[in-house]
Amino acid sequence: MSAQDKISNAAEKVGGKVKEGVGKATGNERLEAEGKVDQAKAQAKKTGEDAKDFFTK
Repeated sequence: MSAQDKISNAAEKVGGKVKEGVGKATGNERLEAEGKVDQAKAQAKKTGEDAKDFFTK
């Protein structure tokens, strides 16, 4: 996994956490759900990259 991929995934995860928090604070269920989806996408990308790295070594 390149450094840029790590940064991108971390930023997406943090953005998801922010969205989820703002959604909870404001009672906006849609925004909260979007935040959870963003976090899940970032984790899926990280898992895929980790698997790729594992098999290429």
